[in-house]
Amino acid sequence: MENSSTVFDVIVVGAGVMGSSTAYQTAKRGLKTLLLEQFDFLHHRGSSHGESRTIRATYPEDYYPPMVIESSRLWEEAQAEIGYKVYFKTTQFDMGPSDNKSLQAVVSSCRKNSIPFRVLQGDEVFKEYSGLFQLPEGWIGVATQDGGVLKPTKAVAMFQTLALRHGAVLRDGTEVVNIEKDKENGEIVVCAREGGHFRSRKCVITAGSWTKSLVGKVRGLILPIQPLETSVIYWKINPGHEDKFTIENGFPTFASYGDPYIYGTPALEFPGLIKIPVHGGRACEPNERTWAPDQETVETLREWIKGRFGEAVDSDKPVQTQSCMYSMTPDGDFVIDFLGGEFGEDAVVAGGFSGHGFKMAPVVGRIAAEMVATGVAGGVDLTCFRIARFEENFRGNFKDFEDQVRSR
Repeated sequence: MENSSTVFDVIVVGAGVMGSSTAYQTAKRGLKTLLLEQFDFLHHRGSSHGESRTIRATYPEDYYPPMVIESSRLWEEAQAEIGYKVYFKTTQFDMGPSDNKSLQAVVSSCRKNSIPFRVLQGDEVFKEYSGLFQLPEGWIGVATQDGGVLKPTKAVAMFQTLALRHGAVLRDGTEVVNIEKDKENGEIVVCAREGGHFRSRKCVITAGSWTKSLVGKVRGLILPIQPLETSVIYWKINPGHEDKFTIENGFPTFASYGDPYIYGTPALEFPGLIKIPVHGGRACEPNERTWAPDQETVETLREWIKGRFGEAVDSDKPVQTQSCMYSMTPDGDFVIDFLGGEFGEDAVVAGGFSGHGFKMAPVVGRIAAEMVATGVAGGVDLTCFRIARFEENFRGNFKDFEDQVRSR
């Protein structure tokens, strides 16, 4: 295919969940699509691998819940088309100090978006969850129906398979080193490290933690996206308590607001284990990682687990850890915008998903596909995701509540 005469309607650079979802959406619209990945498909070097991600509609920002709700529907549509499940529904339980600004903003956001919720006091939480969650004095819980677990690697494979079914061309082991505009015919030329050149009318960059360096090379535009290495951590459920932490028995996905923000999923992928990590990580370059958990984080989690779950979960030490990546923006909001410059509206960049984007991959793919197909994405206000917000304020969007991601 190198230097072939084929001109695609759209080339998607990066085959994580965002790129694979985008390729599925563009191919489904009849656009001749090429999806490029620098590593193997389904690799573990980025942000789209592993066994679980949380899906929840509880956000302090009121512009994310509608995107999550649409994504929930699109997840179900895609898994119905493929014929297997990647989305397992349960409830969502948020907890934290009653005066925590982020948690109060979650309640306000639920009201604004007409998301049914219940505020629970400590004794009500104890009763609701059969004594599993033990809240400190002065804490409250917020219970909603819109929670669940997504299977990341399986989900990425699903989107890639569906893209193929709709006629997309997929190619891995192809590192994109530059993207240029052919001034003679207006086509976009995507250049690979091994010398291959691919042509298209439109392009979408979904390169995860490599987005900053690629956009800097292509446009000379420095996006404030900082990769973080984070650890996904699993803990052993003590004997006799295993069934209490399953979706089948009503255990929720959960989040604990405060410093740090801690989250978790029911026992699903590894029977008898529960995933409980810290929402955060250490700053790094995407190709320079330790692949090891931070011991300070482990100690923080040990104390939290002991305080919330008592003797039901073994807080002595984690039994399994996996390295993952966040692509953090200063405000924790996405970047979804036209690349501009000589590319104008012929190229779209979607990145900076800041450790909470996976759940919204279906709607991000839909948005990116509409942007390259028609120039306009319907149903979503993209104002908060503009690149120009960082020119107006280097911190990006203003938020009157605490940061949730701990960065070291």
